[in-house]
Amino acid sequence: MIAFFNLIDTVISLYIWALIISAILSWLVAFNVINTSNRFVYMVGDFLYRVTEPALRPIRNIIPNLGGIDISPVILILLLVFLRNFIRYDIAPGMM
Repeated sequence: MIAFFNLIDTVISLYIWALIISAILSWLVAFNVINTSNRFVYMVGDFLYRVTEPALRPIRNIIPNLGGIDISPVILILLLVFLRNFIRYDIAPGMM
């Protein structure tokens, strides 16, 4: 059972990093620091979009429009950190 909770913890951590990298990549593309005509940049951006967008879309539908500022990754990261701490300390306190 410990291995299962450790696996969930690792997957949540990797997803948080994917959200952070996706947000930074979107800023770099928006400010023309990197160009999506580069095949590698396009592939990384497309992968991160496909991985993160299904979780971010429902949050974007709930929160109001803040005039070009997207805080949905921050909200999702906070929810994932809460879930990870809940699993660590409430569900399996004696196991970890």
